[in-house]
Amino acid sequence: RAAAAPCCPPSADAADMNTGQHLHWGAEALWESLVPLLPGVSVEVLPRCESTNTKLLERARAFSGDRDAPVTRPGDLDGHPSPERTPHGRRSGDVSPCLLVAEQQTRGRGRLGRDWVSEAGASLTFSLSLPMAPVQWGGLSLAVGLAVADALDAASPHRIGLKWPNDLWLLDGPGQGRKLGGILIETLSVGQQRMVVVGVGLNIAPQQGAAAAGLTHGYACLQELQPNCTAPLALAGVAVPLVHALKGFERDGFAPLVPAYTRRDLLLGQVVSSSGGTDNLQGTARGVDAQGALLLDIGGLHRVLSGEVSVRLAPKP
Repeated sequence: RAAAAPCCPPSADAADMNTGQHLHWGAEALWESLVPLLPGVSVEVLPRCESTNTKLLERARAFSGDRDAPVTRPGDLDGHPSPERTPHGRRSGDVSPCLLVAEQQTRGRGRLGRDWVSEAGASLTFSLSLPMAPVQWGGLSLAVGLAVADALDAASPHRIGLKWPNDLWLLDGPGQGRKLGGILIETLSVGQQRMVVVGVGLNIAPQQGAAAAGLTHGYACLQELQPNCTAPLALAGVAVPLVHALKGFERDGFAPLVPAYTRRDLLLGQVVSSSGGTDNLQGTARGVDAQGALLLDIGGLHRVLSGEVSVRLAPKP
């Protein structure tokens, strides 16, 4: 990155390496809208990379003094002390925020190690890195998903629902829909600060092959809601609301967002099953609490933490 420039000039309008066609991202205008909220932010667009989250994490590690520094999920951080200062901590400029966009990810990652396959022009894949120090971390992925959904779907009734803890769905009916996008949030200790990398993947256009195959609950894209939507237009619509949401979360936590999340809660009132934790549970979803935990009614309310489980809708009779 050129420190004196708002964005890397060659990447402002990145090309699809397969077709040579350019997507016009308007990177400088995007930078101008973000810099008042995130001083020092850079905007970078790549035609292709393995994973935007991985690239930003490795960049942070390179300056952290610990190339093997563990990557954590936000929910794992509650109750843990702040990291100690290291003799190799990053310079202040090295924790500057960065918005990194890839027209195509070749090894995109979802939650629990799942792959996120994307096609150039048919997907929006980006990551935002920034230092954060919220009072509590629980519910951050829900806050991010809510900000993205609200930015893309202001109509009532809502067409975009949120599937706890990190998926966006296009709703086809109560408790029914298809996957539209996902959130992956990872953190890394850098000196006395903690860098957060917020990864967002959204389906923009219909896709064939690997990107749409094998999805348990089907494939949805934004062009079903907005026929003229493109990846750059979607990014322009969500970037600033996402930054506002992150700043609000850092200040106030998730609790003020519970009512808004409830209005988009795909699981609310649905019978769901959980797996991946110490217990396999089935019960009725009763919403989320102020820390972003799923409330599962199994004869009494049980709190399910995002780090513990993967939740699937139980098959309908």
